[in-house]
Amino acid sequence: MLKSMKRLICSMALIAISVISTPATAQYLQCAPFAREASGIQLFGNAATWWGQASGKYDRGDAPKLGAVLVFKATGAMRVGHVAMVSQIVSDREIKLTHANWSVINGRRGQIERDVTAIDVSSRGDWSEVRVWYAPIRGLGTKSYPVYGFVYSGKSQPRIQLASADTVRGPAGLFAAAGTRTLLP
Repeated sequence: MLKSMKRLICSMALIAISVISTPATAQYLQCAPFAREASGIQLFGNAATWWGQASGKYDRGDAPKLGAVLVFKATGAMRVGHVAMVSQIVSDREIKLTHANWSVINGRRGQIERDVTAIDVSSRGDWSEVRVWYAPIRGLGTKSYPVYGFVYSGKSQPRIQLASADTVRGPAGLFAAAGTRTLLP
């Protein structure tokens, strides 16, 4: 009986530790859940895995389309990659992205940024490498990032409507731009 109780307590402790340390319980909004809600693309897990997961489920390509999700490859600085939704097409080498958790803004992670500039800096013009607006320097970031390409939702319009400077409306409610994971009523 005592051994059973010890095993139960150890199991509960391991579960508690794993729940506390999982990305889904982070105290700030992450890019993947936000992109899923905003675009309607039902892929899960780390952002860098979305490209492979999309195979056979969603069309993929190297041309930006409104509502598509741009999938960034994992790098040393972004070990799990990044995903961002295309919110506007400016030209063949410039788009606007709406995404979460790219910049630390006012000392806070998980912020939602709307319509930030991303440019194709690839030598072939194929959107395989991009530079993205970085709020702390109020300009395009100094690094370029490798990307897989775009995952298309199959819809011509993204699922979100930009509600105000502080919120983003999705089908399940409002995301607070302050970085909380809570959906507002």
